[in-house]
Amino acid sequence: MKLGFTTLALFMEPNDDIINLAKKHGFEIIEILAEGPFYEKDNCEFKDCGLDMRMHAATVDINIASLNKGIRDESVRQMIHCGQYAESINANTITVHPGIIGRNEPHLRKWALEIAIESVGEIIDNTNVEISVENMPVRGKFLGNTVEEIEMIQEATGCSLTIDTGHGNTCGNLEEMLSLKNISYCHLNDNDGVKDQHITLGEGTLDLNLLKKIDTAIIELNNFDNILKSKEVIDNL
Repeated sequence: MKLGFTTLALFMEPNDDIINLAKKHGFEIIEILAEGPFYEKDNCEFKDCGLDMRMHAATVDINIASLNKGIRDESVRQMIHCGQYAESINANTITVHPGIIGRNEPHLRKWALEIAIESVGEIIDNTNVEISVENMPVRGKFLGNTVEEIEMIQEATGCSLTIDTGHGNTCGNLEEMLSLKNISYCHLNDNDGVKDQHITLGEGTLDLNLLKKIDTAIIELNNFDNILKSKEVIDNL
């Protein structure tokens, strides 16, 4: 498995330190958490660091499926900016959340999915890097937490997919998610099967044998020691 980690675990630490840690521990990929403060730094160190760079677009206050056009337009604008920034530092992919619905009623959910598809298409049309849409946890407000919705977005837009193991574990559909086409990479984390906890691999109910189906992955935890513990679990599979 080609393996990396998210800068969530080292958010706003010096870029050179993050790169050096990745190389020291044998990681091949870094996924940059591209929340607002990231852009306030000079991030040229990532451009030619010899690692496969990915970016996770901002999620705080972002909703590309919003029924409020102003919020939707600004969210899409920020996703496009992330894609353009990714290109400037030679990142290969940006992962995007498909959005949320404030009132989870069938007709509103269908409408929001149509908006999400339109938004993903617009992002793809205005960027030159791979756009990868992530599956979401079980809570009703999240779009893209069923295989059917993720497939609908992918087939309508031609986007790639980022499959989050923890999200799939809460939905009971991880094995089906891992069978979908055009998966760019996966997010690895564990939970109790009920709540999206992002805990160390092996400390929850995730079927670790499913990880054997994965070729490329980011360990997505907020603590670097737990990232290393998860890497050891993967190495021992």
